[in-house]
Amino acid sequence: MIKTIIVDDEEDARGTLRAFLRMYCPSVELIDEASGVQDGYRKIMAGEPDLVLLDIQMEDGTGFDLLEKVRNPKFQVIFCTAFDEFAIKAFKYSAIDYLLKPIDPDELIESVSKVKNSQESGEQRIDNLLEFKKSGKSDRITLSSQEGFTVVKLENIIRLESDSNYTNFFLTTGERILVPKSMKEFEGILPDEQFFRTHQSHIVNMEHVKKYMKEDGGYILMDDGSEVLVARRRKEEFLSFLTGQ
Repeated sequence: MIKTIIVDDEEDARGTLRAFLRMYCPSVELIDEASGVQDGYRKIMAGEPDLVLLDIQMEDGTGFDLLEKVRNPKFQVIFCTAFDEFAIKAFKYSAIDYLLKPIDPDELIESVSKVKNSQESGEQRIDNLLEFKKSGKSDRITLSSQEGFTVVKLENIIRLESDSNYTNFFLTTGERILVPKSMKEFEGILPDEQFFRTHQSHIVNMEHVKKYMKEDGGYILMDDGSEVLVARRRKEEFLSFLTGQ
């Protein structure tokens, strides 16, 4: 049996993986679950799993942060994440696998099969993952909301707007998606060469900036006609970003 621990800060995501493992992966023994980096670290050290199903972005850090805490790891890792990376093919050459939420049961079955048959050492696998941390880029993101999961290409995000501990995503389709995570979390995820935080409550996709208006203290006119404030302390940096100077 493959002793397995799930580490994900979303209870629904853990529940989905739990159900899929029970239904489709009889070779897996789920020994524990964790809701974040610190919790995951403690349970990995106590449980000594063969496999960790690991989210990347969590409330108290990233999956990479967790991996860096483990000395001489003996387990394998399957990322179960909302982010589709350009470097995903690099993972496919090793026993490491990478599943995009919402998880496809057939892909999970295939990943577990790779883990079962892999002869690579855990330390080599984790070295590969930590190297990816330095080079990975995102092409799309999966947004979790009350309705379910929506896969969105980054180029189709016009802007983000904070709503207390929630974040509104405004898309080129005219759709608005309310995500139960703070905007600060997404600021650290979205590529900074494409997205800019103009204000405490706003992040814009620079590809969808139409005009910068000097009146009323300065604001941005976006492709969809929305107006976004630029904080006084961010104005100079934004204009340099916009003009490429």
